[in-house]
Amino acid sequence: MNTVRVRFAPSPTGYLHVGGARTALFNWLFARQHGGVFVLRIEDTDLARSTEESTQAILDSLQYLGLDWDEGPKKGGSFGPYFQSERLELYKKYANQLMEMGRAYKCYCTPEELDKKREEQIKRGEGTHYDRHCLHLSEEEKARLEEEGRIPVIRFKSLDEGVTEVDDLIRGLVRFDNVAQVDDFVIMKSDGMPTYNFAVVIDDALMQISHVIRGEDHLSNTPKQIQIYQALGFPVPKFAHIPMILGPDRALLSKRHGATSVMQFKENGYLSPAMVNYLALLGWSYDDSQTIFPIPELVEKFSLDKVSKNPAVFDIQKLDWMNGVYIRELSLDDLFTEVKPFWQKAGFIPEEVSSELKDYCLRILKELQPRMKLLSESVEAARYFFTDDFAYKPEAVAKVFSKPQTEEILRYAADAVAGAPELDEEHLKPVFQAGLEKFGVKMGDLMQPLRVAVTGTNVSPGLYEVLALLGRDRVLKRIDRTLNMLKERS
Repeated sequence: MNTVRVRFAPSPTGYLHVGGARTALFNWLFARQHGGVFVLRIEDTDLARSTEESTQAILDSLQYLGLDWDEGPKKGGSFGPYFQSERLELYKKYANQLMEMGRAYKCYCTPEELDKKREEQIKRGEGTHYDRHCLHLSEEEKARLEEEGRIPVIRFKSLDEGVTEVDDLIRGLVRFDNVAQVDDFVIMKSDGMPTYNFAVVIDDALMQISHVIRGEDHLSNTPKQIQIYQALGFPVPKFAHIPMILGPDRALLSKRHGATSVMQFKENGYLSPAMVNYLALLGWSYDDSQTIFPIPELVEKFSLDKVSKNPAVFDIQKLDWMNGVYIRELSLDDLFTEVKPFWQKAGFIPEEVSSELKDYCLRILKELQPRMKLLSESVEAARYFFTDDFAYKPEAVAKVFSKPQTEEILRYAADAVAGAPELDEEHLKPVFQAGLEKFGVKMGDLMQPLRVAVTGTNVSPGLYEVLALLGRDRVLKRIDRTLNMLKERS
């Protein structure tokens, strides 16, 4: 137990979400900082809901975030198997051992009988707990119940007195009254599957997990698990329960807050380092001033004693801002690598990109990069660079083309473009300035009709740069297309 060994143990019953990803990250950072081992274990004992698709989605999510595991699926290790469904004999072995020790027993009570007991306890004003009805059944009584077709569960016999202490690395010493807060809970279900509280102890003990870092919602499970550790003579790991993640309304983070799967963040265009940086700040901070942490610096500075006890708030706007910071730090070549799948999916570029086309793409990205917050934004932002058949934004048409002299201004701009030696500010700006006096307008009133004509929108990178990228022929064709559109509208 001298080596730091931590684990992330998701259930493959759905996609990996923000809370699970943050838990995995804190475990990974702790392991990397201490030169320890990060174990990935798949808790798939819910056979009805566990799927291979969900398992693969979890693996893909961790790989997207760069959270490489040292032991687990597709890696192997000395403490496998790493799927709980392949460890059932181990759970049966230790459940039987607990029964032989008198620390577990078979329970034949039906769900209906248990519901009735709870109702009666509530009526009497008592706390709900199992009354140990089956603890002292004789062998004859057990045989009779089994003849009725009852299939028993196995319950752990919890301590009858005292307290169980959890010396939590984040929350300090937490005490649980063994009588009031820990009843005889089920460790093996009637279908032969272990419950979470039992399987997790057996797995963590046999995999020699030294630190259990998980969500605060598991804190109430911890005294049950500690009692199993102690009953079986296993070393008790150190526990750290990290704060919950809330939405901006202070309710638990959910889909209504946009808490989509981790892979959805990738599809929306969030860079992995930005996502990791932001997740690290959900409940942890190094100081009050630093926000941007490259991953090596996170590994160096992360510590559990700087994890807050208070809930963290997921702020998508802050994540967008942070992602924009990381995008602007990329070289154009690296940004092209990140953007390429989005542009290929949109049909802008082929799988194999020629050097000439790549050069054109890099020139486009140079103009888009300062404005980008998400990689996915590059699709609409760049559309008019790749297709002449773009749609005009209705609000841009209504705002810009409703003004008088629009058609005359566009014809003037077309003449300026046709006659300029180069489509750059040096050669075009003097001609446009001359147009200000001619039409009695400001520069924006002269430039915006041309901008909408060549891009379809009134918001774009610098117009001179756009014109130079598009080239004379394409600009003139787009002005002509716009004039025809305005003619049809009138």
